[in-house]
Amino acid sequence: MTAPLLIIAAGGTGGHMFPAQALAEVMLRRGWRVKLSTDARGARYTGGFPHTIEIEQISSASFARGGLLAKIAVPFRILGGVLSATRRMRRMRPDVVVGFGGYPSIPALAAARILRIPRMVHEQNGILGRVNRLFAKRVDRVACGTWPTDVPEGVEAHHVGNPVRAAVLEKAGSGYIPPGDYPMAILVIGGSQGARILSDIVPPAIAGLPNEILRNVRVSHQARDEDGARVKAFYAEHGIHAEVEPFFRDVPRRMSEAQLVISRAGASSVADISVIGRPSILIPYAAAAGDHQTANARGLNEAGAAIVIAENALEVEMLSEQITAVLSDTGKAEKMAKAALACAMPEAHVTLADMVEALAGKGTHP
Repeated sequence: MTAPLLIIAAGGTGGHMFPAQALAEVMLRRGWRVKLSTDARGARYTGGFPHTIEIEQISSASFARGGLLAKIAVPFRILGGVLSATRRMRRMRPDVVVGFGGYPSIPALAAARILRIPRMVHEQNGILGRVNRLFAKRVDRVACGTWPTDVPEGVEAHHVGNPVRAAVLEKAGSGYIPPGDYPMAILVIGGSQGARILSDIVPPAIAGLPNEILRNVRVSHQARDEDGARVKAFYAEHGIHAEVEPFFRDVPRRMSEAQLVISRAGASSVADISVIGRPSILIPYAAAAGDHQTANARGLNEAGAAIVIAENALEVEMLSEQITAVLSDTGKAEKMAKAALACAMPEAHVTLADMVEALAGKGTHP
């Protein structure tokens, strides 16, 4: 008997790809076959996917990029993608199709609707992205990672949490070493490709820490390629031990060893911080659609696990003061770590997998 087939469609950023990877990992363990449909941008994050997954790279089309002619061509490229996906699905007959957002998920979800294949979407952020909003009333289930999530009227949402990769789960609830008079690690992550404002503000903020803290600080700073050299040079000029890379493949390890995480408030980053359980300073991306990163940060902030600073309020001296407030107060840092852990939903990948199997008629999840 042929194993059931799941098609996962996701693309664009690590925020879509990491939860997709987490679902793929658990479905393979349950004996399913898994195919991933993504674009060139999403393909950059497939290095950690299990090697048994068949990865199909499709041509992406987005109204957000390119000139006028490129935007005019978008509907035709999407239509071509839908027709191609429909032909393939008619041949493969997947049991379930799951979309994680991003324009590359449109062809697979549209084809699944045309062929009446069970389908669902998972939204990582507190506000539905454009593609997930488009399909919210055209799928069988809408699963949400952040709660509450703003969904269209009449749509029933299921709060499952944001699935995290196996590498994160391996570090779940790792013992937290509170700050003290010994080496302390600060992890700076600006989303899957770094963030310029963090590269501008964080290094001088760290350089401005009181000497009794600064002499113990070690920094892992994720910065864009174009910012990396100057960030690295700044830390070196100020005698700060720092590793600066455009992308850390071992973020879970670095996070588990950190006394403090400074990060954007992308859904995957927030989920990782919660599951591992670390104090954080979150700077939501101001240009995020619907200000969804502020919504993502709300839970940790209200729990006392994170300090949230609006991007337009971020200044060197103020950030330096907030870093000092955490690293100079053992009790505060420990409380923040415990509060983060209390917000975690480490079983999100299992809950989501149960929903997939229920859709296929092979499980018991409602």
